[in-house]
Parts: sequence; structure tokens; C-alpha cells
Amino acid sequence: MTPDTPHADTFVEHIIELGDLRPTVMRGLRLLLETVIVPTLLLYCFMLTLGAFEGLVAVLGWCVLTVGVRMLTVRRVPGTLLLVLSMLVARTCIALVLSSVYVFLLQPIAGSMLMAVLFIGSAVVGRPITMRLAQDFVHLPERLFLDERVRRMFVQVSLLWGVSRLLDAAMSLGVLHFGVTAGVFSRGVFSGLLTALSVGVCAYFGWSRLHRIEGVTFHFGHRSRPAHA
Repeated sequence: MTPDTPHADTFVEHIIELGDLRPTVMRGLRLLLETVIVPTLLLYCFMLTLGAFEGLVAVLGWCVLTVGVRMLTVRRVPGTLLLVLSMLVARTCIALVLSSVYVFLLQPIAGSMLMAVLFIGSAVVGRPITMRLAQDFVHLPERLFLDERVRRMFVQVSLLWGVSRLLDAAMSLGVLHFGVTAGVFSRGVFSGLLTALSVGVCAYFGWSRLHRIEGVTFHFGHRSRPAHA
């Protein structure tokens, strides 16, 4: 018997509390809309009408408006939103300084490639980063990680997410061959859809694998109301 294998004669029930998933899903979709889809479509529309410079300025204006509305409507602006918007502002400012929308588009492509290396690399060495990330969203019993089947599932999810980031980077680079306008549209629509699809596939894959393990029980339902996001 290895340390990774629970005692054969001991049955341990692992309860995974998922609570009410709808608010979490809605917050994720809202974050995607506010930080990816809307600003990129703003840039796309302005490029078709007024110009790239005006489009980049519109993106900055959207970031300010988003934070301002959140500060007026909720008690606390989510840290994830502030982080993503800060990165978006930095990208936009760099693109404005260099007067190049290509710079605006190439930065997230480079980020996708870096993320792919990180996730696939962690899976290859047997220390999938998804094991740590999952605990930021769902409470998982520590003993559950001793099961080799669970560790294998997290390795597979890391590989899935890494491959999806490679596809995202390849798609974005490929569309750029049709021009910067096509690249902007692809980044705002196709990349957003691919990211949402990848999240859904990875979540379902992990849930289906855990569901097959004896002793693992999922509890759905309302828990204490979380803070606004």
C-alpha cells in the first residue's frame, strides 16, 4: 500500500459542498462580458467608424465606467475585476503609446501561450496547478487528494485547459492574417466563446470523474449568501 492509496478496509465519505452554482456562473459571465467582450467590441466598432485611437480611448473609458458603476452599486469591487481591468488598462495604454492595435492584440496572445506552458508543464511534472486553483472555488477535503484517481483527473484538466489556451493563441494569430479589424473581432467574440466553452468542458470533465469515485458526494443548494461580485 502506498501513501497515495487510502486503506482498503476504510470507507471514507468525502462531501464536496457546491452550494448554489447559479450566482457563481452569473458572476463569471458578467466578468467575461465586462472585461473581454464589451471592450473588444467597442474597439472593433470604433475602428470601423472613427479610428483605432478613438477605439483605444473608448476602452479606457469603459474600464473607468465599469469600476465607477460597481463602486456605486455594490459595497466592494471584486479583486478579480480590478486585476483584470488593471491589466486591460495597461495593455491599452501601451497600445496608445506605441500607436499600434497589434500590440493590444498580441499581449493576450502571449498571455495565452504562457498560460498553456504553465498548465501543460505542471501536468507533465505531476503537480497540476488545477489542484490549487480548484480549492479557490470549491472546498475539497484534503484526504481526497490522496486518491490517485483524483490526482489523475486534475492532471487531465490541466492538459485540457493548456490545450485550449494553445488553440486560443493559434486562432488569434491565424485571424490576424486577415487584418487587425478581424483580429479585434475574433479576440472579443471567438476567444471569449472559446474560454467559456473551455471552462464548461473542464468543469464537467472534473465533476464527471469525481462523481465516479466511491464515497464522493456532492451537495448542491443554497448556502449563506456570498458578498456581491
